[in-house]
Amino acid sequence: MRPTTALPRKAVAAVLAATTTVAVTGLAPTASASAPGTATTHSWHMGALDRHKAVTVHVLKRLFEDGDVSVVDRYIRPDYIQHNPLAPNGTAPLKALAGPLNAQFPELKYDIKRVIAEGDLVLVHSNLVLVPGTRGTAVVDIFRFDRDGMIAEHWDVVQEVPETTVSGNDMFSTVSHPRTNQPGPHWQTAYSEKVAVGYFDQLMVDKDPDAVAYLAPEYHQHNPAIPSGSAGLRELFASFFQAFPGLIVERKRVISDGDLVAIHAHYRLNPEDRGQAVVDIFRVRDGKVVEHWDVLQDVPETSANDNTMF
Repeated sequence: MRPTTALPRKAVAAVLAATTTVAVTGLAPTASASAPGTATTHSWHMGALDRHKAVTVHVLKRLFEDGDVSVVDRYIRPDYIQHNPLAPNGTAPLKALAGPLNAQFPELKYDIKRVIAEGDLVLVHSNLVLVPGTRGTAVVDIFRFDRDGMIAEHWDVVQEVPETTVSGNDMFSTVSHPRTNQPGPHWQTAYSEKVAVGYFDQLMVDKDPDAVAYLAPEYHQHNPAIPSGSAGLRELFASFFQAFPGLIVERKRVISDGDLVAIHAHYRLNPEDRGQAVVDIFRVRDGKVVEHWDVLQDVPETSANDNTMF
């Protein structure tokens, strides 16, 4: 979510690395897994989501930091659906890339910042650093699991991390209280989603700058181009909407977990614009949006698959 048309250009190597991150959330089938639509207890549901998260982190580290490509066959469907525009469907490209990538960048760090899950979707927000001492890229991966607990589909958005930001906050840290990257209690999920989606739809879909009423006064911003605080944002967005009256924002999927809500959307300046793939992550407290992270990527003209980025 940013009132500007300029986007940092992604590094080719980093994008290729992110291409294979579909492999990070494979979930091996278990005897206790139930098919969608069957009766399950709340405790089982939460246990499954927690397990999805734990396996996601484990496989990501094994695949990219250790170069262990065996996790591909163990956790990913051979016919998985890929939405990264640089990669075709299937697992063969993952195996072909992950091992050599680790060999080329033996100190590669996939630094996971936050993981949220809802239903059959898991979202991972990370800082991918190929070479120590560099800023790397911001990456959001979204994974869909099938009823057997195998990864079936993958979307991602990748953006270079800039040298400076307007707010002084980096693209990954948590500033709001409590200062944790973990989502809040599950009972907060439904209300957090109502607040975040209400804000997003009023502001970006309906282009109504009065939506800033959803923001807490201290609103902590991690988008590199937008200042923190709610003061002045109404005028900033009003100017943006005036400059681009044909703006179209389509919300594609929402993943909510405790006080964190992620919205995957397609932003276009007009109907002819290929636009940008954007993931906005909001933190909600006491009925207000208190913190925001995002990752943005241009939609390319061509793709290695026919699935689009959405």
